[in-house]
Amino acid sequence: MNRRPDGSGRRPAWPRPLLPAAVALVLILALTGTEAQAHAVTQGDKGYIQEITGVHLMPFVYLGAKHMMTGYDHILFLFGVIFFLYRPRHIGLYVSLFALGHSTTMLLGVLFDTNVSSYLIDAIIGLSVVYKALDNLGAYRRWFGVQPDTRAATLVFGLFHGLGLATKIREYELSPDGLIPNLLAFNVGVEIGQLLALATILIAMGYWRRTASFRRHAYTANVAMMSAGFLLIGHQLTGWAVAT
Repeated sequence: MNRRPDGSGRRPAWPRPLLPAAVALVLILALTGTEAQAHAVTQGDKGYIQEITGVHLMPFVYLGAKHMMTGYDHILFLFGVIFFLYRPRHIGLYVSLFALGHSTTMLLGVLFDTNVSSYLIDAIIGLSVVYKALDNLGAYRRWFGVQPDTRAATLVFGLFHGLGLATKIREYELSPDGLIPNLLAFNVGVEIGQLLALATILIAMGYWRRTASFRRHAYTANVAMMSAGFLLIGHQLTGWAVAT
C-alpha cells in the first residue's frame, strides 16, 4: 500500500465508485454554481464600497472573510488539499503555501491593476480542483510513473486563486484613498475566512475518518470533486466564449 509523498498517511484501498452518491454531490454543486457565482460581488456590498473613501478596516475584514466563505471553488480546493493530510504540521504547511500564493497575487493584482479575464482565471481555478482530485486518486503515478511536487502545485495554484480574488476585488472599484490599508484588511479577512472554512472541513473530516465509510467513499468523494471541477471549467469557458 502506497504512502502519500509527504508521508502524511496511507492511501485507502479504492473500492468501485458509488455512482449515485457521486452524481448527487455533483448535482448539488452544479445547482449551487448556477445560483451564485463563486466570489460574486453582491450589489449591496458593491454599492457600499463605491460610496466610501478613506481607511475602513473592519468592513474590509468582513468583506474578505465573506468572500472566502462563499467561494466554493476555494473551499473545494482546500478540501482536496487536506483530504489525506492527518498531521497538523502537514496541514499547516500546505495551508500556509496556499495562503502565501493567493495573498501575493491578490495584492499585486489589485495594486498593478492586472487586466486578466476573470473567466479564464476562474477556469484555471476549476482546473486546480481537478488536478488535486486526480492527485488524491493517485492518477499521476499510474499514468506517468511520477508524483508531482504537491507543495509546489499548492503554491502555484494559490497564485491563480489570488488572481481570481484580485479580479473580483477590482469589481468593487475601490477608492485610491486608503487603498493599501483596506486591501491589507481585506486580505486579513480572507485569511480569517480560510481558517473558518478549514476548521469546519477538519471537524467534519475528523468525524468521517473515524468511520468505516471513509475508506468506502473516499474514492467517490474525489471523483465527485473532480467532476465539480470540470463543471466549473466548462461554466467559466462558456462565459468567456459568450463575453468575447
